[in-house]
Amino acid sequence: MKINGPNPTNFNPYKQAFKKSQEIESESYKKDSIEISHEAKKLQKQDQPDQKRAEYVNEIKQKIDANQYKIDYEKLAQKMRDFWTGK
Repeated sequence: MKINGPNPTNFNPYKQAFKKSQEIESESYKKDSIEISHEAKKLQKQDQPDQKRAEYVNEIKQKIDANQYKIDYEKLAQKMRDFWTGK
């Protein structure tokens, strides 16, 4: 009968710890990646102002700065009423 003691020759307690550390290192080298769907790209384009709209807004800003912008209160009241009544 042969007795090898508590540590058999094919058992290395540090080998498992070394494997685990290598796995952790290999996972840390993985790079993150992101993919944006076509729907998200369309939504991003919609967030950008339309050229005509931007020109209109700039025109109004210039009129306000020059004290030339006049408010049509009748038209404003009509639009507010249409909005709140659902027309």
